[in-house]
Amino acid sequence: QRTMVAEFPNVTVIDLRQVYTVVEDILNKVTWIINFMAFFSILTGIIVLIGSVRTSKYQRIKESVLLRTLGAKNDQIIKISALEYLLLGLIGSLVGILLALLSAGLLAIFVFKEAFVPSGIPFLIFLPTISVLVLLIGLSNIRGVLRSSPLEVLRREI
Repeated sequence: QRTMVAEFPNVTVIDLRQVYTVVEDILNKVTWIINFMAFFSILTGIIVLIGSVRTSKYQRIKESVLLRTLGAKNDQIIKISALEYLLLGLIGSLVGILLALLSAGLLAIFVFKEAFVPSGIPFLIFLPTISVLVLLIGLSNIRGVLRSSPLEVLRREI
């Protein structure tokens, strides 16, 4: 490098290994930030989900009382609620995954000018995981609903 610079003083020598290391370090930091924001978004979504399920508890109690008044048993109410929460989880996670794939595809094609190859991991891991999580959170709310007696709820309404 010294001989090159001595012979050609107007030529600048750039160490590509150092440039590669700096670029790799910056990309690692950006990746960490993106992963942190994704985790933070998922955590916030779970908190919102728990909050919305807890707020609908009084409405679930009224539905349960109505169903029990019509002759439904507790296991029938649990099955109805489980199906409802499972479908909510499936639809919500499916819409989220499809929107994420669509936005990632558009970003890859129009911003980065790269071909987009979608992964099957969201459908194999996230779809069932989120659906089961919504189901479990919803069913955890049902226990208190089933313990309330129809007469007690009807008295509160009048």
